[in-house]
Amino acid sequence: MSSLLLQSCRLVAIFVAFFSAAALAADEPAKALLDFSKPQTIVCLGDSVTGVYYHTGGWRAYPEMLEIGLKKLHPNANVTVINAGISGHTTVNGLDRLDKDVLEKKPNLVTVSFGLNDMTRVPLETYQKNLAEIIARCRAINAQVVLCTPNAVIDTGDRPRTKLELYCEGLRKVAKELNAPVCDQYAAGEAQRKSDAWKWRLTLSDAIHPNMAGHKLMAEELCKTIAGKSVSLADVPPPVPALKKTLALLKEKKPVRVLAMTPYDKLILPALQQIDPDVKVEVTVWETAGKKVEELEVEANAKVRKLAPNLVVISVPREAADAGDESFVKSYSWIMNWSLSFGHQEWDCLVIHPAVAAPETKGPRDELVRTLVHAQHLYLVDRPADDKSSAADVLARWVKANAQ
Repeated sequence: MSSLLLQSCRLVAIFVAFFSAAALAADEPAKALLDFSKPQTIVCLGDSVTGVYYHTGGWRAYPEMLEIGLKKLHPNANVTVINAGISGHTTVNGLDRLDKDVLEKKPNLVTVSFGLNDMTRVPLETYQKNLAEIIARCRAINAQVVLCTPNAVIDTGDRPRTKLELYCEGLRKVAKELNAPVCDQYAAGEAQRKSDAWKWRLTLSDAIHPNMAGHKLMAEELCKTIAGKSVSLADVPPPVPALKKTLALLKEKKPVRVLAMTPYDKLILPALQQIDPDVKVEVTVWETAGKKVEELEVEANAKVRKLAPNLVVISVPREAADAGDESFVKSYSWIMNWSLSFGHQEWDCLVIHPAVAAPETKGPRDELVRTLVHAQHLYLVDRPADDKSSAADVLARWVKANAQ
C-alpha cells in the first residue's frame, strides 16, 4: 500500500472516529443540574411572561408548569418552584427585589428571564451588567443560575425582532463568559415558527405574551435544561374543581353575580341549581345578536373588569366570526383576556362552544375555538359527539360533573 493511500486511510479513520463520538455524545442525555433525591427549591425570576396573569388563564404560568414537569420526571422528588415574576419588570427591578423575592427563599437554583421590557428602556450593556450581577449574588449563596432568553414574539414597532435578537445574543454572551446554563426560549420559539408558523401563532395570547400552550412549551424547555430529560405537558388540564370562586360563594350561601353572553343568561341559573337548588343568581346580559367578534372584543374590554362579576360566561356565536383566521384569533383571544382579571383570577370564566347552542350545524372555526380555549387554560363546555340534548341539559350536566 502506498504511503499516500495509507495516509488517506488514516484520515478517513480519524474522521469516522470523530463523528461517531460526536453522534454518541449527542445521543447521551444531558446532565441534570440538580440532585432530585434531595429537596430542591427553584425560584423563577422575571417579568409578566414569568408571573401569573390573564395570558395563561390566571391560575398558573410556566414556573408552575415547570414544577409539574419535574414531578412527572421524578415522581418521588421534593421540588418546590416559586414564581417571582412581576409585570413590567426589567433586570433593574430584578436586582432591586433579588434579596426579598429570591435569595431569602434559599433556592438551589434560580431561573432568570428578562429582556422584553429591558429592550424598551434598559441599554444592552446595562442589561448584560445586571444579568452578571444577578448571577454573582445568587452564586454567593450557592444557588445555580439558568439564564433564559425571552420568548419569540410577533414583530411590533415597540419590540422589533431585530432588537430582541441583540438582547438574546447579549444574554448568551454573559452566560458564556460566566459559564452559566442557558435555556434558549427564543431559539425554541423561532424553530417552531419556521417549522409551522400558524401552530406557533396559536401559542401566543397577544403579540408578545405566550398563552398557556406557549408556557407549557417554555416549561418543557426548562425541564430539559434543569433535569436533562424531555417531558410533555400538553395534556395538563386547568386546575380542578372548575368554578372555584362560584363554589365558594355557594358554600357561603351568597348570591353569584354573573355576566353571561346570550342565550346562557337564561340557562346559567338552572345549571347552577344542579349544585345548589337554592342558589341566588344576579345576571347581567351580554347580548351577542348581530355582533361581530371584533365588537365583542371591544365590549369585553369595556365591561368585564369594570363590572368585576363572580362568573363570566363566554359564548361567541358562529355567525360572529366572518373575519379571516388571524383577525378571529386576535379578537377571540382578547375576548378571553379581557374577561379575566389582570393577575391571579379574581372571578371564574367559563367558555361555551357554539356547538352547544347550535348542534345541527358545524362551523369552519369550531376546532379553532377548541384550540384557543385549551391554549388559554380555560374551562370549555362542549357538546359530546352524537349528543342531541338541549343546550340547557349540556350545560347543566357539565356544571354538575365538573364544578364539584
